[in-house]
Amino acid sequence: MEWLNYHHLLYFWVVAREGTITSAAKTLSLSPSTISGQINQLEASMGQKLFKRSGRNIVLTDVGRSVFRYADDIFTLGRELMDFVHGRQLKRMHLHVGISMVVPKLVASRLVEPALALPEKIHLFCHEGSTEELMADLATHHLDVVLTDAPLGQDTRVRAFNHLLGECGVSFVAAPHLAAQLREGFPQSLTGASVLLPMSSSAMRRKLDHWFQDNDIHPQIEAEFDDSALMKVFGQHGRGAFPVPSVVIDEIARQYGVEHLGQISGVKESFYAVSVQRQLRHPGVVAISQAATMDLFKDSKPPE
Repeated sequence: MEWLNYHHLLYFWVVAREGTITSAAKTLSLSPSTISGQINQLEASMGQKLFKRSGRNIVLTDVGRSVFRYADDIFTLGRELMDFVHGRQLKRMHLHVGISMVVPKLVASRLVEPALALPEKIHLFCHEGSTEELMADLATHHLDVVLTDAPLGQDTRVRAFNHLLGECGVSFVAAPHLAAQLREGFPQSLTGASVLLPMSSSAMRRKLDHWFQDNDIHPQIEAEFDDSALMKVFGQHGRGAFPVPSVVIDEIARQYGVEHLGQISGVKESFYAVSVQRQLRHPGVVAISQAATMDLFKDSKPPE
């Protein structure tokens, strides 16, 4: 029988969390050479490299990322066990949510929030990454659900099911000085204007490209982003107008200090929960789905 050395796993887990062996050594009050040796033994026992060099730093390999998620669950459960035996708190249900980078952070927050409001105690884990990475983790049951902007295609190797959470309109916003220039004559005013857009691999970008073509609008694409939050920061600093889901436009305006140009016609942004189950069963995932259809996307009228 193969036995896992949990001391070695702990050292690996701390290094992965701290980011460097030196920082982990300070946290564990051990020498860097001791930790390096223990991790080498763990890699030897598993027959896999868990870290790789990236310049002067070390980063997790693909296998290392999976091992880290297992280790995170193990040591989280360990902490909960000690809390339980000492009467500090009740055991909480775990919910691992994968959030695709193309999903706006404010939308993701609004979608996931209902799970934390359940009477059952939920310990939430949010994992962000590309849709492809998250689907691989879903297939190996490291995630309970993946939130994304497009349904899983039929050509994917992952056996999973799409659950439409809702749709909303798409609006353009911009920093105040830019909004003052572009508001009159919108959306035709976007021709020649600097815009910030999602990467061409996203479902939203493909819809926008078709909309630009259909309406004979030819903007100057200033930059493209995988991360919607980073796009908003650039837009906040006046680098260009950018699209946002109309359902959270008031929050985006307050948080980033941008102004509404207008909602575009004929374009909807969709949001999906993808799970390995045909029927959603995890109480947290059920709460996400019900709140999305009954509240968040119930009435996504254009803003005034």
